[in-house]
Amino acid sequence: MAKVFNYLSDSFVELKSNVTWSTWAEVQKYTIIVSIFAIIMALATWGVDSVFQKAIEGFFNLINS
Repeated sequence: MAKVFNYLSDSFVELKSNVTWSTWAEVQKYTIIVSIFAIIMALATWGVDSVFQKAIEGFFNLINS
């Protein structure tokens, strides 16, 4: 149990003294950038999925006709 306590204590000291934290303005800016990128990637994935869906439906309609 002492090892766990020492690990947690050392981790807290590390976070407090050795980590460089971003400013609140930077965090907000990067959050917006990541959100926009995630939306763009979701729309791109949806678009590619729709194209492949139409292509596969067309292929199977061609085979079944």
